[in-house]
Amino acid sequence: MFKRLSPIVAVGLLSGCTLTNGATYHQETLDAISHSEANIANKVQNLELQMSNQSDYIESLEDEITTLSSQLDAHLTRIEHKVIEEQEEEEPQVVAADPVTPTLQPTILGGIEKVFIDSIKQSFDARVDTGATTSSLNAVDIKEFERNGKDWVKFHLDDQAEAEKEQKWIEAPVIRYVKIRQSTNDQTERRAVIELWVKVGKIHEKAQFTLADRSQMSHPVLLGREFIKDIALVDVSKTYVQTEAK
Repeated sequence: MFKRLSPIVAVGLLSGCTLTNGATYHQETLDAISHSEANIANKVQNLELQMSNQSDYIESLEDEITTLSSQLDAHLTRIEHKVIEEQEEEEPQVVAADPVTPTLQPTILGGIEKVFIDSIKQSFDARVDTGATTSSLNAVDIKEFERNGKDWVKFHLDDQAEAEKEQKWIEAPVIRYVKIRQSTNDQTERRAVIELWVKVGKIHEKAQFTLADRSQMSHPVLLGREFIKDIALVDVSKTYVQTEAK
């Protein structure tokens, strides 16, 4: 009989232990959840307190900004009133009128003048022609070459009054090339254009010249309208007004 009851008692004891352990685990779970909820509630309360403090600080800053703005407006108003009072107290100043600049008389050039070329320090007879747009030189022995990657030319200025052995080479960079159509036929000729510093009396300017071998020219240099405009007038009835003939 006792042998039959032993298994039943053992099963009952085991079931009691299992129920006891389950109840203990359930209670521990409830305690952990309760503890977590308490921590979360505490953190939320702390955050709300921080937000409340920040809101109060922002409100105090806004009040301070409003006060400073009012003080600045009042200060600017005082400065404006002071400036107006000082301007009213100042005595009117008498401003002297600018002296009248006398009208400059234009330079008069004759139909022929002496032109001094700076680069070779020589003077040549020049015809002053209001009918020609550009200036030109009676250039001979024209040689084109390259210097520092740019087109250059050197030439002699053909002047019958100068001995050939006294002629100096003139060198200058090419500003551009122009095409000239011959009046006797339809062929065009390419000519180089250069710049030279020249002096005619008191006029000292940089002028552009077209180079051409024109031995039939009466003078080695021709000054056109581009050189004359805005700086001189021409009296074709006179010669060597600004310079002296040799």
